[in-house]
Amino acid sequence: MTNPYGRILLPLVTPFDRNEEVDYEKYRQLAECVVARKYCDSLVVTGTTGEFNTLTVDERTKLLETALKASAGRVPVIAGVGCASTKETVALAQKAEKIGADCIMIVAPFYCKPTQGAVYEHFRTVHDATNVPILLYNIPIFTGINMEPTLVGRLAALPRVIGIKDESGLNPVQITDYYYATKDVKSDFLLFNGDDLMLMPTLVQGAIGIVSGGAHLVGDRIRKILDLYEEGKNQEAMEVYRGIFRLFRGFGVNGRVHPNPMLRAAIEIVLGIQVGPPRRPLDAITPSEYEYLCTLLKDIKLI
Repeated sequence: MTNPYGRILLPLVTPFDRNEEVDYEKYRQLAECVVARKYCDSLVVTGTTGEFNTLTVDERTKLLETALKASAGRVPVIAGVGCASTKETVALAQKAEKIGADCIMIVAPFYCKPTQGAVYEHFRTVHDATNVPILLYNIPIFTGINMEPTLVGRLAALPRVIGIKDESGLNPVQITDYYYATKDVKSDFLLFNGDDLMLMPTLVQGAIGIVSGGAHLVGDRIRKILDLYEEGKNQEAMEVYRGIFRLFRGFGVNGRVHPNPMLRAAIEIVLGIQVGPPRRPLDAITPSEYEYLCTLLKDIKLI
């Protein structure tokens, strides 16, 4: 299988108004902006960056519809459909397929910490209930479980499981573990890094691209890194990477685990699109964090 999704998959932030209601017009503007600037090769709807866990099923459905209209076939649209229960994940996956998603991305079931066998059955059930390509999504820092290489190898044997997004910072070599677990099962299994900070370290392990929230701001620089690396210009690629590494590290200021609050503010400053604060319980950034962010954006010449 060739890779129809490209190297940069961008998980869109979900804009909210002052009452924490989804602002679909701002979402359309944001999608249009990043596509027009060629910051991404695919759009991801309601991923972690889109705060899927605080959205209703109806909101997630309407956001997918909005992204599909905004993309207008220019880039694939991948629908994040993961839910806490298998039943709800199936229902949302079927909706996404009906609406026209090019692919669905399914995060490992969260909160209840199921066994690896139960996680396999979760994904198999969704697979058997749909007819659309599936991208697995492993992010233990939020789900509470890691999708072990043996499990991913079993899932790769399912016909429409095409690859995985791995939050690689938690296990810097897991992309390589996944390669060995899948190479004899599905030789073209797609390995995507899901951690902006780990862009270069995962490229050398064979990651074909990145699912990057930071691409809202530096999608052009990420593309430059990928191009330079493919051309064998590793030192030049590293220089560009080190510049944006500071930005990604900055999203975790003051011990923040979720990058979304800082990313939102940066989008407003750099792109001029008002995406609002996150939906609670995530909190907006503080005045001192805003000042720090502005200094950082100036230092790396984004403003």
